[in-house]
Amino acid sequence: MTSPGRPALGIGMIGYAFMGAAHSQAWRTAPRFFDLPLDPRMTVLAGRDAAAVRAAAHRLGWAGTETDWRLVVERDDIDLVDICTPGDTHAEIAIAALAAGKHVLCEKPLANSVAEAEEMAAAADRAAEHGVRAMVGFTYRRVPAVTLARRLVAEGRLGQIRHVRAQYLQDWIADPSAPMSWRLDKARAGSGALGDIGAHIVDLTQFITGQTLTGVSALLETFVRERPLPASTGKLSGVGGEEMGEVTVDDAAVFLGRFTGGALATFEATRFALGRKNAIRVEINGSAGSLAFDFEDMNVLQFFDGTEPAEVAGFRRIIVTEPEHPYVEAWWPAGHGLGYEHGFTHQVVDLVTALAAGEQPTPSFADGLQVQRVLDAVERSAATRSTWTEITG
Repeated sequence: MTSPGRPALGIGMIGYAFMGAAHSQAWRTAPRFFDLPLDPRMTVLAGRDAAAVRAAAHRLGWAGTETDWRLVVERDDIDLVDICTPGDTHAEIAIAALAAGKHVLCEKPLANSVAEAEEMAAAADRAAEHGVRAMVGFTYRRVPAVTLARRLVAEGRLGQIRHVRAQYLQDWIADPSAPMSWRLDKARAGSGALGDIGAHIVDLTQFITGQTLTGVSALLETFVRERPLPASTGKLSGVGGEEMGEVTVDDAAVFLGRFTGGALATFEATRFALGRKNAIRVEINGSAGSLAFDFEDMNVLQFFDGTEPAEVAGFRRIIVTEPEHPYVEAWWPAGHGLGYEHGFTHQVVDLVTALAAGEQPTPSFADGLQVQRVLDAVERSAATRSTWTEITG
């Protein structure tokens, strides 16, 4: 689909697995439901396996393929590089793309270390001087109920923020026989539950409150330290000759925090909460009200107005599907809920709109760096058993 009369925005995407599929759906869908100022063109998809990337491009809607991401960066018909690869490749690809004058959308967490994230943020600053923009993909910000929560806080409806509670609960590797993957290898993923899902709730709470974390006190745990390897990558022999690999990341992270406004915070991220598939829960208590969000009921925001008389006070269940709610007007009639994939579509809408206006899209690489510093402080606190670790930088 093309939009006559609108400037084209050539997209080159690196990676085509889970996140690549989600991003592809967003690039396909956004111009069909939203009136975008630019015309995104799904120009090229890159992956190392030529046959596999051709099949993915056909399935996901990309016009062409490459087997080397460097060729994507060099192409004159590419205006934006979308990075959907493991964390150990983010810095190299993003820095090269920005240096080549390409806008960049990079999946979270921004990098595998603070040092890499600092290099990426510096590259983004240099590129911005020439009108080239970079954004990190914290898509849960774009859930309409979450964006509405931020609006209520910004309007002062909660008063002074006092408590922040956040959980991200999954159970996808609770079975010890679940196989190894790149997400369980620190060299590729940077960290485990902390960086993969904990990063989301760090960003969500900072986004909703409009504040940042100043310090943490943390515990990390790896419950299963060896897992079966795919037959083709065996390294270590386990019981019965089964090939095993070492898990080098955390399975769970629990930490306390404090926000710039003084609020106390608790965070929990785990892949071992049996029965929880993708439970993101945030509750914020202020001097004038409270709100609560649970992704397992993602079209609902719970809001308590502390200024109401006690006889009628209580949590209000807001079904966030009205055209007045963020993003919703472009979709379905009121009461017809949205899903996981819509956050990625809203991300494309916000990114393309900012690029057309010559503005910095959010969250920026600087925002991604700040989250990376929180993750680093959590790891340092857990490693040193420090009662309090400041977040610096």
